[in-house]
This record gives sequence, C-alpha cells and structure tokens, in this order.
Amino acid sequence: MKPILKSGKLANVAYDIRGPVLDKARLMEEEGHKIIKLNIGNVAAFGLEPPDEIVQDMIRNLPSAVAAGYTDSKGLFAPRKAVVHYTQQKNVAGVSVDDVYLGNGASELIAMSMNALLNDGDEVLIPSPDYPLHTAVVGLSGGTPVHYICDEQSDWMPDIADIRAKVTPRTKGIVVINPNNPTGALYPDSLLLEIVQIAREHQLIVFADEIYDKTLYDGHQHTSIASLADDVLFVTFNGLSKNYRACGYRAGWMVVSGDKRHAGDYIEGLNMLASLRLCSNTPGQLAIQTALGGYQSINDLVAPGGRLRRQRDLAHQLLTDIPGVSCVKPKGALYMFPRLDPKVYPITDDQQFAYDLLAEEKVLIVQGTGFNWIHPDHFRLVFLPNSDDLTEAIGRIARFLHGYRKRLAL
Repeated sequence: MKPILKSGKLANVAYDIRGPVLDKARLMEEEGHKIIKLNIGNVAAFGLEPPDEIVQDMIRNLPSAVAAGYTDSKGLFAPRKAVVHYTQQKNVAGVSVDDVYLGNGASELIAMSMNALLNDGDEVLIPSPDYPLHTAVVGLSGGTPVHYICDEQSDWMPDIADIRAKVTPRTKGIVVINPNNPTGALYPDSLLLEIVQIAREHQLIVFADEIYDKTLYDGHQHTSIASLADDVLFVTFNGLSKNYRACGYRAGWMVVSGDKRHAGDYIEGLNMLASLRLCSNTPGQLAIQTALGGYQSINDLVAPGGRLRRQRDLAHQLLTDIPGVSCVKPKGALYMFPRLDPKVYPITDDQQFAYDLLAEEKVLIVQGTGFNWIHPDHFRLVFLPNSDDLTEAIGRIARFLHGYRKRLAL
C-alpha cells in the first residue's frame, strides 16, 4: 500500500524536550531501568503541588463546570477579570476583559497568536537559545523563525545589535522570553526598552512569554515589557503551570495590549481561532481567579531557605565544581543551561552526548541544540528534584564527564 506521510509542514519542526532521547528513556524504563529525569519542568513529578486552596476550589466548582457546557470562546468573565487585575498590578495599562483570552495552557495561545498572524515566508525573531515551542509554531504557521543571539558572556542578555541586523521587510514580530527558559536570565528595564524601540521603529508585535514571572531568586523583580510603552502592540502569555505548580490544569491566558488601533484585523483573526476551538477547559478556568487572588506560595519556594532557591544553589555549585563546566546562575525559572568547554569536551553531536549519558548513567537531560542553540556545547537540566536526588543526578553527570575526559586522554 502507498505509505501515509506526515505533513511537509512538520519537516523542520522539533520539540526535543519530548524528543528521541526521551523515547529511548521510555524504552529503558520498560526494560526495568530507573531513569532520573532532568529534561522537563513538570513540577508535579517532583512533589511540588498546587496550593491547596486552588485544589479545593476546583473540587467545589467541578459539578457546575461540568453542567455548564461551553463557556464564551475567550473564557469565563470572572477569571478574565482576575487577569485584568493582574495586568494592572504589573502596570500594564488599558487592558479590558475583551483583551484577555483563556487557553489550555499558554502553549495553545502561543500557537493561536502565530496562526492568526503569519503568511508563508513571514519572519518572527526568536531568541537563541529558545523555548522550542516558539520556533515550532512559527514554522507550522507558515512563517520563518529567525533566531537572534543571547550572549552568555553578558548573562544571556539578547544581543540588541544582532536583533537589529536581522530585521527585514518580512519581519512581523519579536518573541521575548523573560524570565528565560532555558537560561534563567532576567532582563533589566533598560534592555526591554531597547527591544521596544526596535519594535516601534519597525512596527513589530512583541510576543512576551512571561510564564515564570513570579519564579525569581535573590530579590529580583520582573518587569512586564508591555508596561513600558503604549504605542507598540504586545501579546503577553502567562498561566498557572509554573508559578502555581498546576501544569495539568492547562490554564493559561493571553493578553493583547498597547496600540490596538491598527490591529483590528489581527484581533478578528484571534477571535475567530478562539471560536474555532470553542473554549478552553472550564475546570482549569475556574482555578485562575483563586490562584491570582490567593496567597502567593511561590514566594516561599524562591525565598532564602525555600526549596527552589536551595536546589538552584546546590545544582549550580555541583555543576560548576565539575572540571570544564561553567554555568550562568539563573535569576529566574527552573532551569540551568551549563556550558561544556569545547577544549575539555570536544563534542560534535550533543544529541549523541545525551544518548550516551542516558545509556551509561540513566540520567535524562536535553541537548542544547534542542533549544536552537548554535553550538553542541550546552545542555539544559531542571533543578526540580529534591536535594538528595539532585546531588545523585549531578554526581552521575560528573562521573560520566570524568570518564569522557579519561577516554579523551588515552
């Protein structure tokens, strides 16, 4: 029979966080091996649970949610109003309930924002390294992802000159991931203002992924880029998955703000796509108001002595103690993006490196090129496991790298 082929639109799409190395890990688990998984920020898998008040509100509201059927295509009024209040706390002006879209996690809305905008060949500027969903959905929407460099020597700040050099007449928008996944970088207002100026000059939409805006360390504060101008169009994404440890609730939101005067047709496209999926899941919507208005327990986790803070510090210390490994200490998020000195570890295929680490030490990480980084000299790991498991996992990585150095010396 004639083979059934996947769409050609998938030819350049990858999501290595759940890619072939994970497939190999699953096979090993089926064979009875225990794998330490440092590949994905699935907080529930590491015992980090949502606040109890969110869980109880979900339970209480579930009967009415099931009976209610579809909601408005953008979502229920009360949680959307709660998001409006949150934007006000973040100093984002001029947001109404009609500017808020609820989704099955921020991921669905990121895809929707690009599907509504891009024609074949349109370009979107995306950071390198990136969270690979952004690159994937631009390609699936018919667009061309163009990666701008973030500079490790400057604590992974976006290279403004590189951004400017890569703007073309086909450029429609720029993605800003802040706090950043995978590097943990947090951008200062001065840099955000420079990005806004580029968007202003070239009439670009700023797509702001701010899902980790409360997961901050060392007293750092997050500025929403949409709060810095009212003459640029901003599309901002956030949700409950990380700050509220509620990945499985699939509750996210998208806010359109700034200069909407010339964006009526684009917003009509967003509304159409929101209607086509009917609505996001109602139980997840019902968690948003409670989460945003309740006690912000994430502050305890990131404070000195808090679990996430302790694990970040431990992971950074253990990694940088390994010869030939350096790592910019994250200011936010849940990840580290350590560098393997090419003089010590002359790796040419970092996916094979991840395979070998998995096979020898039963530790699962994601290779740096999976985040559209240009060199095979980085990898990403999550520091979500408790301290004992984290010490064991990085100890195995250290042992593997020691063996690598010994083999190279022979």
